[in-house]
Amino acid sequence: MAAGWSTVTLDKIIDVKHGYAFPGEHIRENPTRDILLTPGNFEIGGGFKAEKFKYYDGEVPEEYVLEEGDLLVTMTDLSKQSDTLGFPALIPKADGARFLHNQRVGRVLIKPNAGVDKRFLYYLLRSAEYRHEVLASATGTSIKHTSPSRILAYKANLPGLAVQRAIAHILGTLDDKIELNRKMNQTLEAMARAVFKSWFVDFDPVRAKAEGRDTGLSRDLAALFPDSFEDSELGKIPKGWRVQQLGDLIELAYGKAMKEENRQSGNVPVFGSNGQVGTHNEKLVTGPGIVVGRKGNPGIVTWAPSDFFPIDTTFYVVTRDTCRSLYFLFYALQDQNLASQGSDSAVPGLNRNMAYMGQLVAPNVPVLDAFDKMVKPIFEIINHNNEESHTLAALRNSFLPKLLSGEIRVMDA
Repeated sequence: MAAGWSTVTLDKIIDVKHGYAFPGEHIRENPTRDILLTPGNFEIGGGFKAEKFKYYDGEVPEEYVLEEGDLLVTMTDLSKQSDTLGFPALIPKADGARFLHNQRVGRVLIKPNAGVDKRFLYYLLRSAEYRHEVLASATGTSIKHTSPSRILAYKANLPGLAVQRAIAHILGTLDDKIELNRKMNQTLEAMARAVFKSWFVDFDPVRAKAEGRDTGLSRDLAALFPDSFEDSELGKIPKGWRVQQLGDLIELAYGKAMKEENRQSGNVPVFGSNGQVGTHNEKLVTGPGIVVGRKGNPGIVTWAPSDFFPIDTTFYVVTRDTCRSLYFLFYALQDQNLASQGSDSAVPGLNRNMAYMGQLVAPNVPVLDAFDKMVKPIFEIINHNNEESHTLAALRNSFLPKLLSGEIRVMDA
């Protein structure tokens, strides 16, 4: 242990408070003011995940309303690998909503005069040594549980408060940049989707021309759109555009079986039905491309920004001559509600023959080319941000154990 550090059990510096068992009849899928946090809102390795929220519309005890910056840990994990058990998360700014302290989630309270920085503690609870202790003492088989007493029994090495804050600042700066990239990507994705919706769902440029209004586009771009509508089996569509079945535009090709233990070290992303699941040293498909969940999470549409390897729980999209725009197809496929095109089996699956019968409005080639030209740079920036965040996360994960053990001094870092 580094000079000036001390060893303490966590029960000397913190308490862990159980959450409240909110009545199930008031739990909702649709958004309300109150967000009911679950272990599913914790990232693997620690951190807050603003996805798949549960909502609540009943009475809320005030002591179970969380505040920005509150530190939580997961007490239960439903995954086979116990991916998130015991890991921490800091509550973000709620933006008009309230986060609720639910059961199966522990709230970490720092004791008065404990001499510990909250953000340093957050990173301490992401360390491999702490994680090992939590898993070693966990109970349950398919569902793993820990408890406040097990967490509080962990022995931690603590430097002085000034060093704690410096360590938290170093690691936090990396995480802040990762979070900034995530938010930037959300904004960029919303911009690209908004263009798709305006042009190909709401037909805004065509509507504007038909009504004699300014399209808001450049003269050359506006000239690519027709100025009237015509009837079709899907209702009024831009004149000259056509209704086509999905099967006329793409093939959903099968991914290739490859067990996790057979993946070789490399930088080619491996995609499963719920997104990237690892890397490999060989590609199966030249990217960029589109991956569609086939088994497990049928119908989930994922963008692959480079060469990739889709495994056999997925389809990947092969374009036909009738439509070469992957960017258009990416959003069009998301709008197809492919998850409803399931096959009748014990394991949920996407029936591609049913998916092929889905209909969409296909614009002319010049409009598709213009859409590609507009959104391709957005996708490239998103990919750059993701790659940068991956590098920063690797740097953080490398620094974390060395800073927390004193192997690397703060001044050196």
